[in-house]
Amino acid sequence: MSQLFTPYALGPLKLANRIAIAPMCQYSADDGLATDWHMIHLGQLALSGAGLLMTEATAVSPEGRISAWDLGLWSDAHQAALAPVVQAIRKYSSMPLAVQLGHAGRKASSQRPWEGGASVPPSQGGWQTVAPSAVPHAAGEHPPLALDAAGLRKVKDDFVAAARRVHALGIEGIELHGAHGYLLHQFLSPLSNQRTDEYGGSLENRMRFPLEVLRAVRAAVPESVCVGMRISASDWVQGGWDIEQSVAFARELQQAGAHFIHVSSGGVSPLQQIPLGPGYQIHFARRIKHATGLPTIGVGLVTEAEHAESIVAQEDADVVALARAMLYDPRWPWHAAARLGAQVQAPPQYWRSQPRELKDLFGSTRLGQR
Repeated sequence: MSQLFTPYALGPLKLANRIAIAPMCQYSADDGLATDWHMIHLGQLALSGAGLLMTEATAVSPEGRISAWDLGLWSDAHQAALAPVVQAIRKYSSMPLAVQLGHAGRKASSQRPWEGGASVPPSQGGWQTVAPSAVPHAAGEHPPLALDAAGLRKVKDDFVAAARRVHALGIEGIELHGAHGYLLHQFLSPLSNQRTDEYGGSLENRMRFPLEVLRAVRAAVPESVCVGMRISASDWVQGGWDIEQSVAFARELQQAGAHFIHVSSGGVSPLQQIPLGPGYQIHFARRIKHATGLPTIGVGLVTEAEHAESIVAQEDADVVALARAMLYDPRWPWHAAARLGAQVQAPPQYWRSQPRELKDLFGSTRLGQR
């Protein structure tokens, strides 16, 4: 029996299988508002048969956007723009949804990747970025402003307000983006956090603000809403954030009420040296899962069904997240189920697509086939 296609729960969030669609930035919003692209993009993924669909990084404030085209949730208008997308998905799919809430910090105000991805300073149409410390991401970039007490309160309040909008939309899960060199990760890493107050220096101090945000979001939504965090388990830079600090942070997240941890890596420094390869981050997920028992999502160049199956079967992670593989093949879960001898959910409009040799792929949903 395939372990990848067994049910699992991230706290109150019930998944039909262990496949999650990871957040993938689309850079296709209109001043933060969801567009027809989001209806098409998220709609097709909601029909894929995965256990969970996460939206792209969704900015909690205008200055928190990675680019000027990022999706946002900082006003009622942004909630209203996303509502039709959620409603359409709900009409045709039972797949649970989660929104990844994020703030890019010093990596905000950038071009879209297909336009080079470079930082855009205020003098060229960008905006002033903020960070734990006034240290730019890369040499020569416009420096961010170090967040003062009022700035920290605003960021926390922005996360809380966005979380409440997620709940108002009827979405079941929230993932806080604490990875890839964005603001919460910037507080964690000693490479980007050079503060000398209670939010900098020691590991306890560097963890303080991300934990405050997690607790504030957790308190702002009902217990029925799943709340977790994505982290970078390693900066891949000597003297930076590493797996041992990540284990300590995961334990604190667990105590603060997180339902899961999503384990990625890198992004805080252009000096990173990442040994890319299939499943290159999965050993981090395994270390955190076995050290803490916190439900763990593993991710990182997993493209083959058998690889994903082995990750779950060997207890390297509880859930496997896919991103680029899902863009390349939006029916990846169907094809994985076929290869692993499992069953997957599919909308009735597609039941007749089931190949004859895979007559049980869609389980009992074969009614009406000819």
